Amino acid sequence: MSREATSRAGGTSRGTGGVQPPLLAVRGLRVSYGAAEVVRGVDLTVAPGETVALVGESGSGKSTTAHAVVGLLPRGGRRTAGEVVLAGEDLAAGGERALRARRGSDIGLIPQDPYLALNPVQRVGRQVAESLLIHGLADRAGARERAVELLAQVGFDQPETRARQYPHELSGGMRQRVLIATALAAGPRLLIADEPTSALDVTVQRQVLDHLERLTRDRGTALLLITHDLGVAADRAQRTVVMSRGEVVEAGPTNEVLGGPRHPYTRRLLAAVPSLAGPRLAAPRAARTPDGGPLVVADRLVKDFPLPRSAGGRRLRAVDGVSLTVARGETFALVGESGSGKSTTARIVMRLTAPSSGTVTFDGLDATALTGEPLRRLRRRMQIVYQSPYASLDPRFTVAESIGEPLRAFRVAGRRERARRAAELLERVALPASALRRRPAELSGGQRQRVAIARALALEPDLVVCDEPVSALDVSVQAQILDLLAELQRELGLSYLFISHDLAVVRQIAHRVGVMRDGRLVETGTTERIFDEPHHAYTEELLAAIPGRRTAGQPR
Repeated sequence: MSREATSRAGGTSRGTGGVQPPLLAVRGLRVSYGAAEVVRGVDLTVAPGETVALVGESGSGKSTTAHAVVGLLPRGGRRTAGEVVLAGEDLAAGGERALRARRGSDIGLIPQDPYLALNPVQRVGRQVAESLLIHGLADRAGARERAVELLAQVGFDQPETRARQYPHELSGGMRQRVLIATALAAGPRLLIADEPTSALDVTVQRQVLDHLERLTRDRGTALLLITHDLGVAADRAQRTVVMSRGEVVEAGPTNEVLGGPRHPYTRRLLAAVPSLAGPRLAAPRAARTPDGGPLVVADRLVKDFPLPRSAGGRRLRAVDGVSLTVARGETFALVGESGSGKSTTARIVMRLTAPSSGTVTFDGLDATALTGEPLRRLRRRMQIVYQSPYASLDPRFTVAESIGEPLRAFRVAGRRERARRAAELLERVALPASALRRRPAELSGGQRQRVAIARALALEPDLVVCDEPVSALDVSVQAQILDLLAELQRELGLSYLFISHDLAVVRQIAHRVGVMRDGRLVETGTTERIFDEPHHAYTEELLAAIPGRRTAGQPR
């Protein structure tokens, strides 16, 4: 019997303690949106104490399968066939009321997007504690105390302070950790983690995954891990299920599926994974201008943010004396933990926020001293590609309107010229002209990110800040975007300030690397030197935490 057939047979699963009846059994699951069937006959099982990875590209049906298990399909989605059985009970049999009682207590869900999943007007501690209160597991005081403990468990160094903050006061990675703490609050028997670490740096990712692994080992929690990071699957999952176009195409023990894939689709996925031993994409450095000066010079940047009055009115130093340069035609990568100051540094460079002290010089101009029209002219030369392709595009705009918006805002082109330029840029980022009339909801995540890149190029900037531009994308689309960025740099001589927590991606794309920790730049150097001969202990720790270097279940 083939690996695929073995998986579909269901029945029992091999967890950390041997063959045992599954806690979760999905049999013949089919899900449709209107007339379109997006999940086609999926079978999978997860045993107590077992981690099963569900992998595949964006649109393969992974998240839809997970949401069908917990009965949280988006509007228009419906389960048309199949069973979802938890501990011998069909979850659909008791209706929505029974499902609601199971969510949080028996089934914990870590959703993918913290921007959509967190309530912007509630403090994060209250949101973590909510499941404890709903299920009667603690009184208000106990729930608050437990929320702080949970925030500490998922890697917050000041959990009491963070519990009193709102989501907008946290970085993307910190928000993701809040979602993980919320899902763990009631100690569920089954945990469904939908891309739980895609926004996290490697050290926090390891910390969170270690914690999830302890849950499966010590409490017998069953973990269904949905991920596009095949390194995470290789490290953490006993079994892996590969989905493509709504179907399971391959399944079996992780070391067999990822070590000797049989299906062409699985082989293509593995070929697209960024590797520390793979080829470099970074273009040869462009020739310097006659004066030999760098494009960007940041000198001793400091940025302080006031904390809530409940925290004593203190200030948080997010950036602490950072100095760096970005040469013309160069990619300078900033790496470090979530909350280390990477994105704040980039926002200061772009003058999207003012430094508390320090200066930024752009092409010989003191950018920190500019105001009014001179600052506006400077901003034409700096553009940004954000982390989330879902949040960075206005859902009301067509692709043509999104790409043309910078041209309209700076009044450098009329309507006809904007349409021509949008079509030209869309071709440059390898999207068909038919996409011009579409809106973001009609595009995949990778297509949206290409549109965001096209929009960033509309004003022909000298510097593009890429803030985690591929962390939300699956590996095959990620590879396409990295190839595109490298090609654009070769053709246009662009400079990139590239922010990422994925060191394998950084090794492919960057000429030089700066390592940040607690707001400080602790090490800088060429990409080769940083990866081959790191000088700082923290850099060594980051490199050691890269996923894909062990077999699932091995102790660290």
